[in-house]
Amino acid sequence: MRQWLEYAAAWLVLRTVGALPRSVARSSAVFVVAVLLRLRPHLRRTADFNLRLAFPDWSAAQRDEAIRKMVRNLGWMAAEFARFPKLTRENIEQLVILDGHENFLEGQRGGKGVLYLTGHIGAWELSSLAHALYGYPLHYMARPLDNARLDALVNRYRCASGNRPIFKNESARVMLKILKEAGTVGILADQNTMPSEGVFVDFFGKLACTTSGLARVALHTDAAVVPGYAVWDDTIRKYRLRFEPPVELLRTGDAERDVFENTQRFAKVIEGIIRKYPEQWVWVHKRWKTRPPGEPPLYNF
Repeated sequence: MRQWLEYAAAWLVLRTVGALPRSVARSSAVFVVAVLLRLRPHLRRTADFNLRLAFPDWSAAQRDEAIRKMVRNLGWMAAEFARFPKLTRENIEQLVILDGHENFLEGQRGGKGVLYLTGHIGAWELSSLAHALYGYPLHYMARPLDNARLDALVNRYRCASGNRPIFKNESARVMLKILKEAGTVGILADQNTMPSEGVFVDFFGKLACTTSGLARVALHTDAAVVPGYAVWDDTIRKYRLRFEPPVELLRTGDAERDVFENTQRFAKVIEGIIRKYPEQWVWVHKRWKTRPPGEPPLYNF
């Protein structure tokens, strides 16, 4: 019963927000996100702590402004997600433009597949859907939700333009098959992970446990690693889906060192994007939660 009620509530919210005029949908979603942040004060404390760590020279006012704009970004993305069924190849350019797409095409020309390196930056849900509408669908890594009905609903929206999920229990086998067929796999590589699944690399001057799977797959397949992200551009009043040049892989002959060094490279790419658009990253995530052995926890609240 609980799962059914969760599904029904999510369905109702998505249909209601999706039916509203875009400006009203965005404003309503921002209001809801702001309320949720007030109801869960530990999330705001986490955001403030992370901003202090990443930008130690910032004032309290600068941190507050970044959090305010983060709330706006999350609300806007939620509203856009609810409107996914309305997006088509004919109207996507009114919302998202491509920037640096030659970099993605360069990666594709290698013929060994593309690993789309991204993070929870800007409108990350919109970025993959928009790229598919432009004619470049991908497979995305997905962790199934506990509620099967809700999981199916979310993936139905995500797959509206031809994208397909890869679930964790089948990830390695399916990913290798897709890359062998010169396909594209999107990987969010900016979240905290467990030591068994990652390595500790520098991220904003502090060690952060980071997934090593991306580096291992890239080294094994020689697929191109192309950073991509969709950020809001106030000057054009649209999202800019930006692709950076493929990341050159380091190969030293030492397998574990190569995994570490390339994971570090990918983390620095993500950090550079966040530094450029700090208000469009999800600072409420405890990115530095996992610590090296012997280190005390950072989030003591």
